[in-house]
Amino acid sequence: RPGGRRHAIACDLAVLNCMIRGVRRLQRYILRQLAGPFAFFLLVLTGVIWLTQSLRFVDLIINKGLSAGYFAQLTLLVLPNVLAMILPIGLFAAILYCYHNLDTDSEIVVMRSAGMGNLALARPALMLALAATVVGYFLSLYLMPTGQRAFKDKKTSLRTNLSYLLLQEGTFNTIGDRLTVYIRARQPGGELLGILVHDSRDRQRPVTMIAEKGALVRSQAGPRFVMVNGNRQQNDHGAGQLSLLQFDRYALDLGQFVRRDDERWLEPSERYLHELFWPGEGADDIANANRMLAEAHDRLAAPLFSLAFAMIALAAVLSGQFSRRGRRWPVLVAVGFVVLVRAGGLGLVNLAAKVPILMPLIYLNIMIAIAICAVMLLKPPRRPGLARIPVAEGT
Repeated sequence: RPGGRRHAIACDLAVLNCMIRGVRRLQRYILRQLAGPFAFFLLVLTGVIWLTQSLRFVDLIINKGLSAGYFAQLTLLVLPNVLAMILPIGLFAAILYCYHNLDTDSEIVVMRSAGMGNLALARPALMLALAATVVGYFLSLYLMPTGQRAFKDKKTSLRTNLSYLLLQEGTFNTIGDRLTVYIRARQPGGELLGILVHDSRDRQRPVTMIAEKGALVRSQAGPRFVMVNGNRQQNDHGAGQLSLLQFDRYALDLGQFVRRDDERWLEPSERYLHELFWPGEGADDIANANRMLAEAHDRLAAPLFSLAFAMIALAAVLSGQFSRRGRRWPVLVAVGFVVLVRAGGLGLVNLAAKVPILMPLIYLNIMIAIAICAVMLLKPPRRPGLARIPVAEGT
């Protein structure tokens, strides 16, 4: 009857609604299980890589006398590069760990029995992968070039800031190729005591200056090293003469050792996307046009590794037949596949910088990995069939 039919439809809709809510609850459960391992792997891997990168700047503290605050600024500026590199790897490790545990505890089997297919099971990981991809684009397109530009500016300023070069007391400090400076002590106000300067830029007539005190000053004409109460000795090898000059005040021009900030060429890693696609008309820009183009395409493709690595991990733990022995071999194959895809991406970027026609391969490398894993996930899992019992004829 019509009333009974409507009642049956209402019951079916209620059951379907309950099933949908149950699936969503299970997906939220999987997402919660993913969040912890993802944060753990991301923090651990970032910390390890960041520490290895920071060790490069230790010599700046030991040899140049940098403060801990300046050291912290330098290390923080390389953090976006570290995060962009670690984000896909941390996501891959978290998905493998979480889904492998769910599979080992037979929770995946229970979820399949509740009507969840591979796509429903994979949805929480894919949502996390899409979020990681968005964050990756923010890192790649904005934070990485911003951090690299500030980092290189600070290194250039540090390299050309002569006050840092002379901070080390009791040692011979080299400025440029042929200028050596020694100071006995440095006063809090910037005054230098016990100064010795050896200038061998002119090999035929090297100059040695000794002064009681002095200071580094900056003028409109450039930096000057002002020395007070000393003498200047010049040895003319060609004439075989030694000239000695006593002075009350002597200023040594150091402008040639300082390069202005506007003279520094921006490397591809320091440029934003529009600066990579449309570089300037300078000689260095023209010579490195292909390298910048490859960097631009790498910036656009690299965040997609989060999605590709997530698909590889999901294909390893969700495709195929369930086994109580675990999925050791699929996991190992997935790890090897990730290494192959990432190494291929790095190699293709370097190759495309030399052969621009190969630029599409940067994207194709990722798309092929995603397509293979999507086919594996869409393929229904094989169920173990019942053993066939032979029946004798005539029974």
